[in-house]
Amino acid sequence: MSENWRHASCLKPANCHLSTANIQLKTMMHTSAFLFDLNGTMINDMDFHIRAWHRILNDLGANIGMEEVKRECYGKNGELLERIFPGRYSEEEKDTMSYAKEAAYQQEFKPMLKLIDGLDSFLEQAGQHKIQMAIGSAAIMYNIDFVLDGLNIRRYFSTIVSAESVKESKPHPETYLLCAEQLGVAPHNCIVFEDAPKGVEAAFNAGMRCVVINTMHTEDEFTSYQNIECFIDDYHDKQLLKLFEKP
Repeated sequence: MSENWRHASCLKPANCHLSTANIQLKTMMHTSAFLFDLNGTMINDMDFHIRAWHRILNDLGANIGMEEVKRECYGKNGELLERIFPGRYSEEEKDTMSYAKEAAYQQEFKPMLKLIDGLDSFLEQAGQHKIQMAIGSAAIMYNIDFVLDGLNIRRYFSTIVSAESVKESKPHPETYLLCAEQLGVAPHNCIVFEDAPKGVEAAFNAGMRCVVINTMHTEDEFTSYQNIECFIDDYHDKQLLKLFEKP
């Protein structure tokens, strides 16, 4: 990542925050790009991931409840395993467990695989407005391919940033800054779509505004974040129309 883009954000580990003055919150700025998280944002599948991790972690002896698993469901799979079992597994072992977990998830979720309501027409509308689009996800490409090809929507996205693409996971801003860099768009001209507090924090740390979709978390879990444009239940929400308005 170039030095020019590094200066666009804090680019420090996790909890680094920009001032509200720097991020120019709640102002009408030109929107050039939409950056989408994947799980819980484009497809409503987070319950499947949480249940899969709950089963695997407890089989490994974690003795962990469902709510704690939910709190830990962010970042790369290997990072999650390391947080729960520090130092126990090698990188190779964590990769093996990661792919086994995702294979089980895909088999279980495939019959329910569909976009969140309204997203298909929203993507089409964004394309008609010449807004560039990218995916910035902590998912491995194996899962991203499962969604893009399973739903035939790869054509909308000129950039994909996956777990394999970055060194630092959300809430570090690297994922979304790399999306912006590859699209050639300034961070303040990007809108991020997220479902999780750590993802909203990553957008904030990148100097980006954010739309939050209420699939897994409630609005009161986002009170500390000042870069939120709006909360939506699906992509039919009329609040999204303002994103296509020119300043």
